[in-house]
Amino acid sequence: MQRALRGMPMSKYSSQEMVLNMGPQHPSTHGVLRFVLQTDGEMMVKAVPDVGFLHRGIEKIAERVPWQAFMPYTDRIDYVASVNCNLGYAAAVERLAGIAVPEKAEYLRVIAAELSRIGSHFIGFGALLLDLGAVTPFVHALRERETFNDLMEMLCGARLTHNYVRIGGVSHDLPPGFREKCLGFVDHLEHEFLEEFNDLISFNTILINRLANVGVIDPETANKYTLTGPNLRGSGVPFDLRRDEPYSVYDRFRFDIPVGTGKFGVPGDCYDRYWVRILEVTESCRIIRQALEQMPGDGGIRTSLPRPFTVPAGEIYVRTESPRGELGYYLISDGGKNPFRVKVRTGSFSAMTIVETISQGVMVADLVAIIGSLDVVAPEIDR
Repeated sequence: MQRALRGMPMSKYSSQEMVLNMGPQHPSTHGVLRFVLQTDGEMMVKAVPDVGFLHRGIEKIAERVPWQAFMPYTDRIDYVASVNCNLGYAAAVERLAGIAVPEKAEYLRVIAAELSRIGSHFIGFGALLLDLGAVTPFVHALRERETFNDLMEMLCGARLTHNYVRIGGVSHDLPPGFREKCLGFVDHLEHEFLEEFNDLISFNTILINRLANVGVIDPETANKYTLTGPNLRGSGVPFDLRRDEPYSVYDRFRFDIPVGTGKFGVPGDCYDRYWVRILEVTESCRIIRQALEQMPGDGGIRTSLPRPFTVPAGEIYVRTESPRGELGYYLISDGGKNPFRVKVRTGSFSAMTIVETISQGVMVADLVAIIGSLDVVAPEIDR
């Protein structure tokens, strides 16, 4: 092995240091991610991400299919929160094309997107706990995500890659019984599950010792590495696109922006990033409840589009708040039926850039906690 890290030959390392491979099949790398570790015994010198194993050319595919036909591909950008990927792409096309979305459809989008955020966070912090050896809490989180899957199946017929949002609206209205089941779900989360879950694991001394004061990211460093979403807010930066640059109908709801405060350690540590996601579940429940109450009973759910559908020549960048932070779509249209260029900006890719920095000087086992606390999803990184 002549090249270990960024082209450095093995002779550059001292005899006490080792170069180890972690991934791309390692269960704690959350997908086909690879990290090249430079270690001194159990102490990390640094970990360099090596991405690209899941690259599928989605952005190039966008140039080869009609505008509407690319929507199912957006599900595959982040299969854990596919509705949010749908929403960002649709919002960008609509703004570039000047398409008005029915008010009821906007509420339906918000409901589906916040349910997707809840389901994504269950996988995010549940997988983190599993990586650290806590199997039971992960099963509890999966149990609740199954209810989310049931709700989305009622709404659009799919449980994972939903393809629910359409350019100009959504594919389905609320089915009979959905409102009652959804309200029961958010009530259960707020008043039963989260209290039980926190007693079970969040305030567990072992978990606190594993996460507190580990992988600390201060606000300046978080901004320097362009972190977004819970990873940015976990460092104490109160920035959320739903509030600070409202899209859809988010400006009609009242909700708080949880930030890291050093609950059990230093602000911006792994525990703060974990705890912010726990608190965001509650805020999503608040938004869903308000959306169900405010949503008009009548009205269309989708604007009719001309055939063939074309978008006026121009370019635009639209960003939305996905569970992993800023999800931005940069679109260029030449006036044809296909996009001329599509570029996607994801939160997971930004999170990977900081791993090499914050992994320096921690134990090898702490790298697992750091990766899990960043809540990266491999398809978002490679696309």
